[in-house]
Amino acid sequence: MTTTRRGFLGLTIAAIPVAAGVSKATAADPRYLYYGKYGDGVGIATYDAAGKITAVSTLKGVADPSFVIRTGNRLYAVNEQQAGAVTAIAIDAPGKLRQINRQTNGGAAPCHLVVADGHVITANYTSGDVAVHKLRSDGGIGSRTDLVEHQGSAPHAHQVVQIGRYILAVDLGTDSVYTYTLTNGKLALKSQVKLKTGAGPRHLAVHPSGNFVYVANELDSTISVLRYVDGVLTVLNTQTTVPAGSPKNYPGEVIISADGRFVYLTNRGHNSIAVFAVNGDGSTLTLKGTPSAGGVWPRHCIIDPTGLLMFVSNQNSGNIVSFAVDPQSGGLTQKSSFSTPSPVCVNV
Repeated sequence: MTTTRRGFLGLTIAAIPVAAGVSKATAADPRYLYYGKYGDGVGIATYDAAGKITAVSTLKGVADPSFVIRTGNRLYAVNEQQAGAVTAIAIDAPGKLRQINRQTNGGAAPCHLVVADGHVITANYTSGDVAVHKLRSDGGIGSRTDLVEHQGSAPHAHQVVQIGRYILAVDLGTDSVYTYTLTNGKLALKSQVKLKTGAGPRHLAVHPSGNFVYVANELDSTISVLRYVDGVLTVLNTQTTVPAGSPKNYPGEVIISADGRFVYLTNRGHNSIAVFAVNGDGSTLTLKGTPSAGGVWPRHCIIDPTGLLMFVSNQNSGNIVSFAVDPQSGGLTQKSSFSTPSPVCVNV
């Protein structure tokens, strides 16, 4: 992991099931955040209905966990280093974490991952490839079953997402989104769509209908709408994510509200959250506003399971900011700010 990558570059939201060993929360129970960063450890905090975040502790010994996901009572974190790895973490009780194991993945600088069909799949930024590992029965990460290299002058795999029976991999360097099938731990290419040369697709979000995806293009500060049919993507339209005359900007995360009415995108440089209304069937977007992210270099955002709170990780100003989400207008109102070094990802 180089200094340039950290300084410059900095999910589809799904309901999180309550797993065995993790009690279902009540309105009076604390709600937990698990946040990733550059450095050592996964952070643990609680938040209340007003969005106030309170630090709890840190699970040490997890190196550069720049992206963390939750699946039931497990967390999986990339270790975004030159010798890439993935760490499996047990949630023994709410807010109580235990490292299960760490597994190297054969790539360099893994920056995103997904759990799909009994496997953990990682996007390796620097080496431009996608690694697959089978999960063990205890939730730990087994040996690697596949490593697929993207072809091009400078591939940089940046995200992996599951849509139905397919795995989509977004590659910033090849300006492409790849669709794979996953069979017995092996990836097989079904299709590839190219976006505009130099766009730098980084992350995508999926409309609840499954018919459209929204791609954040990091290098030309745009968002593209693509039609999705049985693993095949087609670009429909593209627009800017910031007002005219804005400073140089690099989109980071893109997410969609659970009801499919609003798309949100983090603008690094403009330091804002672009709010888009989803029109009609989802094939077009209208930019409604770009409220401040409450910090500098907003790398990641997530909406909590209630749909009423958003958390934004501002990497360079060292704070996680909570926003109230208006479910009718899609508007955001800043609620509180929580200071922590170099936050780049939050999960709940």
